[in-house]
Amino acid sequence: MQIKNPSCVKAVSISGTKVTFGKKSSFPIIAGPCVIESEASTMRHAEKIAKIASDLKLPYIFKSSYDKANRSSSQSFRGPGIKEGLRILKKVKKEIGVPVLSDVHECEEIDAAGEVLDILQIPAFLSRQTDLIVKAAETKKIINVKKGQFLAPWDMQNIINKIEATGNKKILLTERGVSFGYNTLVSDFRSIPIMRDLGYPVVFDATHSVQQPGGLGTVSGGQREFIPTLAKCSVVSGADGLFFEVHENPQKALSDGPNAFPLKGFKEMLKMVKDLREIVA
Repeated sequence: MQIKNPSCVKAVSISGTKVTFGKKSSFPIIAGPCVIESEASTMRHAEKIAKIASDLKLPYIFKSSYDKANRSSSQSFRGPGIKEGLRILKKVKKEIGVPVLSDVHECEEIDAAGEVLDILQIPAFLSRQTDLIVKAAETKKIINVKKGQFLAPWDMQNIINKIEATGNKKILLTERGVSFGYNTLVSDFRSIPIMRDLGYPVVFDATHSVQQPGGLGTVSGGQREFIPTLAKCSVVSGADGLFFEVHENPQKALSDGPNAFPLKGFKEMLKMVKDLREIVA
């Protein structure tokens, strides 16, 4: 595939905020715990991460899932569910004053989710689910599609076509690694300019990209020590924003702890990434 003009992307903004993807002057960060563990934990994480982003003058979107439907084991913690989860995310928006993002898994969730979420995220495993994608797009909210671990970057054109067919052109594409044998993901940084060439901003998920899916038997493993390395590589490759799962105590996280970045070191790592972005932008 020939790259035509990966620098020409449509800017995507969250209405009523200063968050814009796809502009050299703006580098948004999506971050938060993998799943909503409790109201207190969610508010605590949102407040602390928002303060870090504000100190570094980086646009920020809080991310946490109200339901993790795609778990390795039926015994894994999934979250509080849509009703309670959206109530908590709505509280984050009101009290912390930041936009919010969460996964949607079924068409029946979309109407309620669209009332609260600023960005509706299509999980990687569901990135080819036409009905889900179309229903989400019809809300006219920003749709963040995580590229499936089984897809080539140019395959995302078909997904873009589904969303655009609804009249919605507020699209983000997220790279989160590609399957490489069993229980392993690798990051091909060519995918960032390739997907940008499709005309929309590309976010790099630096934490799920170090995940080892199902690598611990009933849960996924991860190699969080490589998160800063991959984040830096993505910035140099032209990413329009970064996605991180962040937790105050990853060893005790109820979901995706092995690939979550510790909150304690998040500001230092984020500053390094920001400094690099200012050099290459």
